[in-house]
Amino acid sequence: MKKAILIIILLVFVVGGFFGFRFYKKYYGNNIGKDGYVLIPHNANFKQILDSAAKYVDNKESFEAVAKEKDLEKNFKAGRYHFQKGSGNSKLVNMIKAGNQSENSFRIGDFGDMYQMIGKVSKKTELDSLQFVNDLNTIAIEKGYNNAEDLKKYFFIDTYNFFWTVTPKEFFKKFDDQYNEFWNSERKAKEQQSGLTRDQIYALASIVYKESGGKKDEMKTIAGLYLNRYRKDMKLQSDPTVIYAINKQTNFKQQIKRVLYKYLPTPSPYNTYANKGIPPGPICVVDKNSVDAVLDAEKNDYIFMCADPARFGYHKFTASAEQHAINAKAYQDWLNSKNIK
Repeated sequence: MKKAILIIILLVFVVGGFFGFRFYKKYYGNNIGKDGYVLIPHNANFKQILDSAAKYVDNKESFEAVAKEKDLEKNFKAGRYHFQKGSGNSKLVNMIKAGNQSENSFRIGDFGDMYQMIGKVSKKTELDSLQFVNDLNTIAIEKGYNNAEDLKKYFFIDTYNFFWTVTPKEFFKKFDDQYNEFWNSERKAKEQQSGLTRDQIYALASIVYKESGGKKDEMKTIAGLYLNRYRKDMKLQSDPTVIYAINKQTNFKQQIKRVLYKYLPTPSPYNTYANKGIPPGPICVVDKNSVDAVLDAEKNDYIFMCADPARFGYHKFTASAEQHAINAKAYQDWLNSKNIK
């Protein structure tokens, strides 16, 4: 009798262990063979979700079974989900139901054109670029501007994190908030002291950024030089503004390594060889350092600057036209020696 009871108990343990193991494996056992990201749009159906997950799950049938039991078909949230190697079905399904998606990184660079930037950014979102353009144009109009191109000053060069499902309105709000935070009382006071409008500050900051190549250590010197030219009623004569004028005409398809004399008359309100004064707006998205460089410009007597072939990416500065001619010839000789045209 005792022996029979022991056998029954053993069988219960064996059967229970068997089914317990199957239960654990189905819900919590490793079913992801490799890391990856699954994109689930707002209008996805159950089959699309399963198809998207299929490239990462080892046992598609068990994943589908758990998804059905947890009613994923009617209770999913759109997003970009990290399917982490070693994860189980229950964890993945719960993640999608809860909307615990992973953020994506967006690099905002020194884009010369907002529509260039939108094209790059929208590739990492659920929406297409046309929807982004239309919505940002609407935001610009609501702010009293013509179109999205006029929003350039709200953006700063940096890397930002957003969800794949971010809307244009949510996307812009992050930069609008950052812009308002940046323009604190201290910077507004410097803005007033400068005698420049905010658009002029951003236009000069974009020239400073392009001329410096984004290197902080020359920015304030360059800003001081251009303010000297502006206040002496001289043309700013900044090569990057010529490049920008040509890029706008060619939709940024022409690569210019060297600004030749034939380019200087290019008609554009942004071309500072063709026009006196500060351009009507920035020629690129800027970083915070370049704006601060204009607000805290170095007080110097420099009028001329020329790339220094002995220090790549840096410049020689002078107040003397004669010395500038010497510096310019040295740089032209270097360009010719490298066959840069």
